[in-house]
Amino acid sequence: MKKRKASDSKPVPSGGLSAQIARLDRQLLKLIQERAQLAAAIPHSGGSHSPTEASVPGDEDVYARILSLSKGPLSPRCVRAIFGELLSGCRALVQEVRVAFHGPQLSFSHLAAIHRFGQSVEFVPVNTIAAVFEEVNRGHSHFGLVPIENSTDGRIADTLDMFARLPVRMCGEVEMHIHHTLLAKCPRNEIQEVYSRPQALSQCRNWLTKHLPAARTIEVTSTSLAAQLAKEKPGAAAIASVQAGVHYGLDVLAERIEDNSSNVTRFAIIGAASAPRSGNDRTAMLFQVEHRPGSLVDALAIFRRNRLNMTWIESFPIPETNRKYWFFVELEGHESDSRVRRAVATLSKKAERLEVLGSFPVGETLE
Repeated sequence: MKKRKASDSKPVPSGGLSAQIARLDRQLLKLIQERAQLAAAIPHSGGSHSPTEASVPGDEDVYARILSLSKGPLSPRCVRAIFGELLSGCRALVQEVRVAFHGPQLSFSHLAAIHRFGQSVEFVPVNTIAAVFEEVNRGHSHFGLVPIENSTDGRIADTLDMFARLPVRMCGEVEMHIHHTLLAKCPRNEIQEVYSRPQALSQCRNWLTKHLPAARTIEVTSTSLAAQLAKEKPGAAAIASVQAGVHYGLDVLAERIEDNSSNVTRFAIIGAASAPRSGNDRTAMLFQVEHRPGSLVDALAIFRRNRLNMTWIESFPIPETNRKYWFFVELEGHESDSRVRRAVATLSKKAERLEVLGSFPVGETLE
């Protein structure tokens, strides 16, 4: 008997496919609502809006389980986005969460916050990094999201400075590949000015020199503001996200114009408490040591003796002092781990000031 080929099968009429899709949509909606009811029924530490009772989302185990079951054709990124919004909505049934971030909507900070918290939270855009810290410190927002490090330009000094000024905790991180886009309402040969944040202009300086040598670069406070100006001013362009371009009705003139194709910005999530131990954590701290030969070496040797691997160290001047410095350190391990606790206890005896800023799970790098 001749075996039938897949191509010999009778095609399903488009009307039949539409009916199947509509039936699946009804089933999906019913299952989503059932899941939400179960999630809301799980006992929680409290339903208060107090920042001390909110916990930063830790959904990596859920994503890992779901993605291990997914066989396509949807990409892992798409599946994660779908479940991210579902988890965000389920959390909102238990507690309304406010998240402050630096910049207007559709800035890179906003996009990173959406990825981590989903869109079922109340986002609070503020104008400065300091204002994000103030929102959290005063209890107006449960969490804040601020840039802390960029692979091209290094540390974000304003963020490190605010950690030294206010008693907030670092409880999460988001690493995101930053792809810059040239946006405008005019052709490229008519561009006279290019607006963006200082960091974005710096990260695209070689491309701008090569392709727009006559255009004047102008620094503004956010990439979203740059997009708005490009919409309003003749001969103006912006370096911003594709999403900002869509929102402001701008044309994409060039994509991925960053000089470093591996350009990554790391964002810190700040709150009132550290994240629970996950087994793959980092701890951040600030310390000041006596200004004498060997004092820093002695301090760093404490981490080596306790077999703690430092992943980042920065120094920056303490305001209103004469050549005194803070040292910002991140290391592998959670502050509740015995080795970390021993190191902190020993360092506290040698340091003039020591602040453990918090522990948080290591985040994945987003495309």
